Amino acid sequence: MTDQNWQKSSYSEEGSACVYLATASDGTIFLRESDDPETILTTGDGPLAALIAALKIPA
Repeated sequence: MTDQNWQKSSYSEEGSACVYLATASDGTIFLRESDDPETILTTGDGPLAALIAALKIPA
């Protein structure tokens, strides 16, 4: 995983625990949290989009 191009999520606030994302050529999305970078979760774009939609707070 060290060769992944990790990007900080735009949902992460400054100074807080940050979520980082990376993608593989097959479309797999990797997620890790700054406090525990060795733990990496994998998902696809559909499940990740559903999670983000479910977590959004209505205006």
